[in-house]
Amino acid sequence: MFKSIRPCATVLVAGTLLLTACGGGSDADSSAKAPPESIAPATDSSFNDADVAFAQGMIPHHVQAVDMASIALKPESGASAEIQALASAIQGTQDTEIETMTGWLQTWGQPTEMPGMDGMDGMDGMHGMDGMMTEEQMTALAGLSGPAFDTEWVTMMIAHHQGAITQAETVKANGSNPEVLTLADQIISAQQAEIAQMQAMLAG
Repeated sequence: MFKSIRPCATVLVAGTLLLTACGGGSDADSSAKAPPESIAPATDSSFNDADVAFAQGMIPHHVQAVDMASIALKPESGASAEIQALASAIQGTQDTEIETMTGWLQTWGQPTEMPGMDGMDGMDGMHGMDGMMTEEQMTALAGLSGPAFDTEWVTMMIAHHQGAITQAETVKANGSNPEVLTLADQIISAQQAEIAQMQAMLAG
């Protein structure tokens, strides 16, 4: 039901956050599982509240995307080769970006969690964030397999990406740290391309 895609086409991240999710599996795996000491601190220590809010919000947003990718890579999902290739690319890229944003917050002396999130019920506590799925939606996704899984996964990931783009556009309008603004541009570019790719899959 899905058109064939090229696994390498979705990775558009550039600059210091470049990660190639194609090619040898060992490189992508080592990047996705990099130890804490690999977290890169910010080279520009200037920041404002919008920069902090962006990093604090985008970290759990990315974590959920990585979780969705992990579900697609499990054998029981019966995901198509196209979905698995895209999931691998998303997982590798967003794991690296999580490490980068965590490093920024540590350098700035800011908490990695958004204020008021303590004690909230996991994903449901963050459901108000653009594009975030509820615990029930994630559980339902994990219970699907084959073509039904592919369709639901793509539908959910498109909405998730649209939420990330909204957050990136917000920080571009209000943020000040140049590294944050560069990452926001990269997220918009990469995830818009992936949305177009997934929409083509649905239309296939």
